[in-house]
Amino acid sequence: MVDPTHINGRQTVARFTTGLLFLAIAMACGLTGSHARSARPSLDPIQTVVVIFAENRSLDNLYNGFPGADTFAGKALTRFAQRDRDGSILRELPPVWGGLTGRGVPDPITQAMSAHLPNQPFRVDDPQGFNRPLSTRTHDLWHRYYQNQMQINGGRNDMFVAWGNSGAMPMSYWDGTQMEMWQVARRYTLADHFFMGAFGGSFLNHQWLACACAPFYPGADASPAHPVISVTDPSGTSLPVAPNSPRSALDGIPKFVRDGNLTPDFYAVNTMQPPYQPSENAPAAGQDARFADPMQPTTLPPQTIPTIGDRLSEKGITWAWYAGAWQDVLDHGNHYPTPDFQYHHQPYNYFRNYAPGTSARQAHLRDGGLAGIRFIADIDHGILPQVSFYKPQGNLNEHSGYADIQSGDHHIADLVAHLEKSPQWPHMLVVVTYDENGGLWDHVAPPRGDRWGPGSRIPAIIISPYARRGHVDHTVQDTTSILKFLTERFRLRALDGLAARDRAMQASTGRPLGDLTSALNLTRGPR
Repeated sequence: MVDPTHINGRQTVARFTTGLLFLAIAMACGLTGSHARSARPSLDPIQTVVVIFAENRSLDNLYNGFPGADTFAGKALTRFAQRDRDGSILRELPPVWGGLTGRGVPDPITQAMSAHLPNQPFRVDDPQGFNRPLSTRTHDLWHRYYQNQMQINGGRNDMFVAWGNSGAMPMSYWDGTQMEMWQVARRYTLADHFFMGAFGGSFLNHQWLACACAPFYPGADASPAHPVISVTDPSGTSLPVAPNSPRSALDGIPKFVRDGNLTPDFYAVNTMQPPYQPSENAPAAGQDARFADPMQPTTLPPQTIPTIGDRLSEKGITWAWYAGAWQDVLDHGNHYPTPDFQYHHQPYNYFRNYAPGTSARQAHLRDGGLAGIRFIADIDHGILPQVSFYKPQGNLNEHSGYADIQSGDHHIADLVAHLEKSPQWPHMLVVVTYDENGGLWDHVAPPRGDRWGPGSRIPAIIISPYARRGHVDHTVQDTTSILKFLTERFRLRALDGLAARDRAMQASTGRPLGDLTSALNLTRGPR
C-alpha cells in the first residue's frame, strides 16, 4: 500500500521546486513584485476608441492574397472542393440560384450563365470570367445560426454550398487590391485570425457586440413567437431536412422541418425585431407610437441583461452608438435603396435600459446622419465620446444583395481619413471590422468556443497612431475581443458572456482570447 504522506511530501517538494524555478525566471526577467504587475504596457495612452461595424464579408472574400496573411492564394484550389449533402464531393458547383447579380443590375449574370463552375473558389471580377466590378450588387446569401454551423462542418468548411440558398455564391471572392481599405490595411494592422463572435447573421452578431449574449424570449412557446421556434436535431447545432428537400445541392435549395428565429430553449439567434421604434414591426392600433407591436411573432421583448454600454456607464466612461440615417428613418420612414436602414443592426434598441423616454437613450443612441454626416462632424470637431460605435446605413455597409462593396469601402476609407485628421487622433484606436461573413466561404477553421461561437473568419483592421505599421496579426480573436479591450482599458466589470468566451477559448486553444493589444506598440509614443 502506498503511503499517502509520502505522496503529499513529494508533491510539496515538486511544487516548491517549480515555484523556485518560476521565481528564478521571473527575477531574471525583472517580473517580480510591482514589475510583474506592470510588465504589460499601460493601455492608458488610448483615450478614444472607435468601432466601425460593416456587413457580411469573410476575410477570403475580400483579402485573398493580402501580403503576409493566411489566405488561400497560392494553394491548390482543389483543396477547397465542396461536399454535397450526403458528404460526397460535388462534381461541379451548382448555378447561383436566381442569378449572380440582383434584379435591376445592368447586364445581369443570370442563373444559366453561372452554371457548371468548377468546384473551387471563383473570382467575380476576373476579366476572364464574370468580370464584374466592385460596384456590382450580387446575390444575397443565407447567413443564419444553424446553417453557419452546418457549413463549417466541424472546421472543414466544406459544406457552404450544400447548406446555402444561393448555389455557387458562397465560393465567390474579389480582387481586394482595388479597395481603398486594402491600402489602409497595408499601412496599419490586418488581423487575419479574427472571427465573428457568434454563428449566423447580423442580428445575433450585433447583440454580441453589445452584450456577448444571445437574447432570450421567456415563455416563447406560449407567446406569439411560437411559430418561429426552430426544430433541431439532437445535437442542437443542425436542422433536420424536410421530407421534400432536394437531396443534392445541384438540385436546389435545402428545406428544413422548421428553420426559425429562436432556439428550442427560446434564445433569439436569427433576426427578431426591436421592441421600440425604429422597428420593422409597426405599433399596434392604439399603442404608443414609439413601440413595436408585441403581438407580432418577430417582436422581441425588451432585454435586461447587462451590455458593454452599461458597464461603461458604471465607470463614467462616455460612449455612444452612432446609427447612420437613424433620425431620418424616425422622421420619414425607411427609403429604398437609400438609405435602406436595417432595424436589426441597432442592438441597443432591444434593451429596456435604452427604451424611448429614458435618459440613457437620449445620451447614448445617436443619429449618425445620412451618409454618416453627423458622425463625421463629431470626428472633425474632436468631440467623440471616449467610446464610439458606428453603423453605416444599409446602402453603405457592403451587405450582399442590397449594397455593393465599393460604396461601403469608399465610405469607410473616408471615415478613416477624417479620423486621422481629428483632434482626438493622437490617442485614438479605430477598429474596422464586419459583423459576420454573410454566408461567404472562408478556408480557416474557427476555433472551438462555446455554444454561440465563434463563427467564420472576418476581416478586422486595427488603425491607430500606436498600431504596428504594415503588420499582419495572427492572434486568435473575435468580436468579443473588442469588448475585452474595452473592459481592460477602462477597468470594467466583465460581462458574463465575455468571461465564458474567454474560458472556452483558453480550453480550446491553450490561450486566452486576444484583446487587440497584439496589434499595438504602446511602449513608444504615437507615430
